Amino acid sequence: MLIDDVTITVKAGNGGNGAVSFRRNAQTPRGGPDGGNGGNGGDVYFEGIDDILGLREFQFKKKLTAEDGVAGARNNLYGRNAEDLTIKISIGTKATDVNTGEVIEISQKGQRILIARGGKGGRGNNEFKSATVQAPRFAEKGAPGEERVFHLELGIIADIGLVGLPNAGKSSLLSVITNANPKIGDYPFTTLEPNLGVLNHLIIADIPGLIEGASKGKGLGDKFLKHVEKTKELVHCIDASEDISKVYKTVREELKSYGEELSKKPELLLITKTDNLDEKQLKEKIKEAKKLNKNVETISIYDDNSIEKFKKILVDKTLAQL
Repeated sequence: MLIDDVTITVKAGNGGNGAVSFRRNAQTPRGGPDGGNGGNGGDVYFEGIDDILGLREFQFKKKLTAEDGVAGARNNLYGRNAEDLTIKISIGTKATDVNTGEVIEISQKGQRILIARGGKGGRGNNEFKSATVQAPRFAEKGAPGEERVFHLELGIIADIGLVGLPNAGKSSLLSVITNANPKIGDYPFTTLEPNLGVLNHLIIADIPGLIEGASKGKGLGDKFLKHVEKTKELVHCIDASEDISKVYKTVREELKSYGEELSKKPELLLITKTDNLDEKQLKEKIKEAKKLNKNVETISIYDDNSIEKFKKILVDKTLAQL
């Protein structure tokens, strides 16, 4: 299950307390202070990974806490510094601090960002001895680690986004041009989560079907439109048996309503399921489509030649824009 919107609390480790201790042994019955310092608490980091399901672990685990530093001990023994906590999240994730509004974006695999600093360890009583205070009977407590609340929102980073109405053939298309194995059915909203595939190092995202009013939350709503934002190019899939002009305008209006920049992305209009039309009907559809978008191609998943041609077009055009 894809988790793409979740709120978590992160807590850095507290510093260990400093120790209050005095050297006492047979040779030194009344020795001076020897309480060691506490260790530092663990820091918390975000680190980017290329797993679209990277936020899934937060579905039930809402608070993540780093280790506390170890307290100091007698004989001037310093407490151990705690291990840092690394929280791995999907690249394309936008993390917003709920309290401050600060936004952190994870855009690269391996990107590592400090988000909460661990508390500094407290000083033991040996640190407080002086000419005037030779036997301090106090030590410093470790400082608390930072605690922050983040709203994590996944925006898929892909080179190409497949958009269109439900049953436009996007999932079937993704399965024949990439290594993806999406769930495919002949009913609306078979695709409930974005699917990803790879073609010659290009990441292609099958975005769940849009309907009129999607930008305002209708149907599957704007939950999935946000995933289109990160794509570099759109492939607008339209079933050959549909009213090309009506369908095209419906989807384009949703893209524009969601965000002006989204509607300005490079776009290829792809007429799918062309095996359902004869040659004359297909020519009419192409003619109609070119009035809407000069960049028009056709495909049938049962026609190997059209598949290979389309794959070459995708690779050539996308690489030229990168």
